[in-house]
Amino acid sequence: MKKDIEIPIAKDVYVAAVHEWNQEFLSKDWNAYIINNRATQIDMVLIVSKGYDGERKTSLMRHAIGVVDAKSFQKIELIQEDVLALNNEFFVTYYADNKIYEKRFVFEKNTVNEASLLEIPLIEKEGVFAK
Repeated sequence: MKKDIEIPIAKDVYVAAVHEWNQEFLSKDWNAYIINNRATQIDMVLIVSKGYDGERKTSLMRHAIGVVDAKSFQKIELIQEDVLALNNEFFVTYYADNKIYEKRFVFEKNTVNEASLLEIPLIEKEGVFAK
């Protein structure tokens, strides 16, 4: 029976923290984005995010993104500077190819910083990919 259960592997979907200018607050902020680098859209995108480190933890944040078109991206949330000292987890669930996919992305504590910046494809801004 267990051999009949197929667990699909999520590919070509990523979470990145992008360092970008916030015109409203006149500062550079970190924003989390979901990136769909697949040839097809993903539907019913749900994301649960949290920060944690031993005893310290943040509230759970739930995001219903809906549809992310092929070769595109959507903003998830602003990541506050204080939270970057914690592990930041984004648990992504989506529907594609008549299957439900899920993947856990983590920014380990203190890895989201200006020294780690690289060019993020599709967004065309500098940021850091989650593992």
